[in-house]
Amino acid sequence: MVLYVNGPVQNGDWTLAERPGKGAGIQLAEALNALLGAASVPHLWNCVTLAGDVRHRQAVGRDGANRARREEAAVAAKYAPGMLPTAGVLTDFSPAVTSLALEVTETLLADGTLAIRRRPVLLCARCGHMAGAGAQRCRSCGHESFGRAVRALLVYEHAAHGPVLEAGDFHGAYARTPAHLLNIARNVPDELVLSRTRALGVPLGAFGLEEGLVLDPRAGLHVAVWAAVDGLGAQPVMTVTENAAANVAAYGAPFRRHRAMRLRYLLHGRIPYEAAASSRLYEAHRAEELRELFIGWFLPLCAARERAGVHLDRLPALLKFLRRADLARPGAPPGDLLENTRRRVAAGDMRWVMEAEALACVLAAHATTVGPAGPPRGEH
Repeated sequence: MVLYVNGPVQNGDWTLAERPGKGAGIQLAEALNALLGAASVPHLWNCVTLAGDVRHRQAVGRDGANRARREEAAVAAKYAPGMLPTAGVLTDFSPAVTSLALEVTETLLADGTLAIRRRPVLLCARCGHMAGAGAQRCRSCGHESFGRAVRALLVYEHAAHGPVLEAGDFHGAYARTPAHLLNIARNVPDELVLSRTRALGVPLGAFGLEEGLVLDPRAGLHVAVWAAVDGLGAQPVMTVTENAAANVAAYGAPFRRHRAMRLRYLLHGRIPYEAAASSRLYEAHRAEELRELFIGWFLPLCAARERAGVHLDRLPALLKFLRRADLARPGAPPGDLLENTRRRVAAGDMRWVMEAEALACVLAAHATTVGPAGPPRGEH
């Protein structure tokens, strides 16, 4: 069984109402799981960020909130009142994620996939943040002076374990293998450091690392996906943009396999939400009743088919196509066609989205959840 899970969304200073494009992966995962009749999964949020550390430090003293509670409050504020997902939310510092991350890290250290190595590092002379080689300014506090030290770090020496990314890591029947992502992955350093200086995250003190060093969030977000499907016996597929995959895939490589299962990526493009929200688009095509369905359900599905992004100029044609499919909904969806479409959904074959008969069949089968009134409760 396949379950689609969103790549954790970074918990910045914004809301889903203001920037719905940030939630495209969430909408896509929910739409695909609903088509499969699969269990709902939590929305995943990436809170272990340096930007979050900086925001917290600047806000200390204003409200007395600690770092974790500040992140939890910010995630809750992303949703409109009454629109929290039915399966809840999961952050990359949630207890379930932390516990699983420590368990998996211990296993990977024991089998030699990961290692603890002492390495020279640059430390900010003011705040102690561990900086990258060649840094000119501390990304945490802005200081321009660094000291040198030797620290125990969690590392992944990937050369002995094969490529950090290969074609089989992508889910999607008939989809072109993203050669540029494979090329990016081939050029990562031979040794990847998986411990970072953060005020929040999965602490690595149990493995002999200094306080303040946590699991790299690019690895942690993969663990969050496993935690989201824990106990469901499902093969997880992470919905993610190409840019995000380029950034996180190499660091997540040792965490893509867990208990004989394998995590894969389903790529999706960006959506021009601002233009899609314009009332003129729906007035021009007499499709006002399809607005929420188009924005919150159909466009995310199109984004998985058009991985380079849904082009602005395509919006009118896509809306007209959805309108024709909606008008052609059969009273009772043909069982063979519906089951075949579900098999394609499970395989990541997104070509059906632009096949009128298949789309009309899906709309008929899921009229109660993807009807003109909009997507199911919890989507945005």
